[in-house]
Amino acid sequence: MSFSLDQLQAFVAAAETGSFSAAGRRLRKAQSAISTQISNLETDLGLPLFTREGRNPALTPAGQRLLLEARVMLDRREHLLGLARSLEQGVENRLVIAIDELYPEHALGALFAEFAREFPFVELEILFPLMEDVSKLVQEGTADLGVMWRQEVLPPELGFHTIGWVALKLVCGRDHPLAKTRVEWEELKRHRQILVAARSDGPEKQRMRVAAEVWWVESHWVILEMVKHGIGWAFVSDHVIAASPAAPFLVTPELQFDGQDWPVAMELVWHKQRPCGPAAAWLRDRFAAGGADFASPAG
Repeated sequence: MSFSLDQLQAFVAAAETGSFSAAGRRLRKAQSAISTQISNLETDLGLPLFTREGRNPALTPAGQRLLLEARVMLDRREHLLGLARSLEQGVENRLVIAIDELYPEHALGALFAEFAREFPFVELEILFPLMEDVSKLVQEGTADLGVMWRQEVLPPELGFHTIGWVALKLVCGRDHPLAKTRVEWEELKRHRQILVAARSDGPEKQRMRVAAEVWWVESHWVILEMVKHGIGWAFVSDHVIAASPAAPFLVTPELQFDGQDWPVAMELVWHKQRPCGPAAAWLRDRFAAGGADFASPAG
């Protein structure tokens, strides 16, 4: 059993237009050519696809079922041709993007929806490591691009561009001692702090440490659950607090030593020795155009 894509195309066009002559006009072929292709397809499949008793052909039950499969095959043909054109133009086949959880997730949806329209044939993998783990993945070549909070010391082989600022808030549970007063800096040191933990043991891990006693947790979301239960206090971004189920049970106390927010710079990083293809270059431009501040959806 063998058949051609041209035969399938004639079959689908005749089913959708309601006649062989209309299918011929759509495909810019003679009616006789359409009729011959469909007859040959019926022979190859061993099944009648149309009844020819009335003025116009009508799909048989077998034809109705096979029409669905024929459309899938033709759709995959178009996908194959599109992918081949994309690769011919030098567009990457696959990209891996590593993004720190600190980057607001509400800012990612619209960006990647636009990316999907612009590069429909690029397979994308998005990782969510923490802090300097992002730069390590880019440095090792595991990720093509990274979005992370600013490191004091960045590996020299990585390029970077500041793309915005995320505000961190001091947060504690409603029954925590810090919730009941205007907080002084020295008071923070007396209570357990819960810090986000990267898997690499670099200097960034200690940058936000204030308290003598610390718990390390590898998730901003779990940190808030622990804060909710009074285990300790933490610095957490506003968008994570707003989206957390624990939000009604949290307090952001007034600070005596500083403003309410601690801004943290977010940076886009890439490897200087690995050239960006069109898709990666597009993402670099869009991240860089993201603006200076990331407000929460309700902000």
